[in-house]
Amino acid sequence: MLKFTEEHEWLKIEGDVATVGITTHAAEQLGDLVFVELPEVGATFSKGGDAATVESVKAASDVYCPLDGEIVEINEAITSDPSLVNSDPQGAGWFFKLKLANAADADALLDEAAYKELVG
Repeated sequence: MLKFTEEHEWLKIEGDVATVGITTHAAEQLGDLVFVELPEVGATFSKGGDAATVESVKAASDVYCPLDGEIVEINEAITSDPSLVNSDPQGAGWFFKLKLANAADADALLDEAAYKELVG
């Protein structure tokens, strides 16, 4: 199941774990990324918490935790090669995997059609 947030994160939900990254739209708006800071494995976040940071040639931006949960895996590849986020933001450029505190909370997020309407 693929879900989106109004803050331009995507979630691929499998059971109670969500793979999280930034959307293609967000990557395009940021421009070429030069730095990515990821959370520590084992860190817990509430929905809306600052989970990661990205810096591009244009600006720095926070990546928010889309739901309550615990970080169970991070994508080290994007810290050594931030351009992966630009080239494949909804694939190889994922940020972290989040063990959801309550998987049913994902029902309140946007589906792909609603997200596309949001970004027009």
